[in-house]
Amino acid sequence: MEKRKIRVLMAKVGLDGHDRGAKFVAHVLKNAGMEVIYTGIRQTPDQVVNTALQEDVDVVGLSFLSGDHMVLVPKIMERLKEKGKGNTMVLVGGIVL
Repeated sequence: MEKRKIRVLMAKVGLDGHDRGAKFVAHVLKNAGMEVIYTGIRQTPDQVVNTALQEDVDVVGLSFLSGDHMVLVPKIMERLKEKGKGNTMVLVGGIVL
């Protein structure tokens, strides 16, 4: 029986268009044997949550190079809880103060 790969959703939320770091992390995770779904830039919290549900991911990775994480991460966390995925691991990187 083949073990299921860890499924990771990588997303850039908000208006930040700098995605080099997120793409690099996605590449490293893929090389480590994980299945990575990269949504691209300028995603809304609802788009991220809907994709996380559709793809049945184990981890949501978010990358920010602005202060938007202070508003957008709580929205994503709340929507994940509302949709029954509140136990999903959410990792945030970039310029997070």
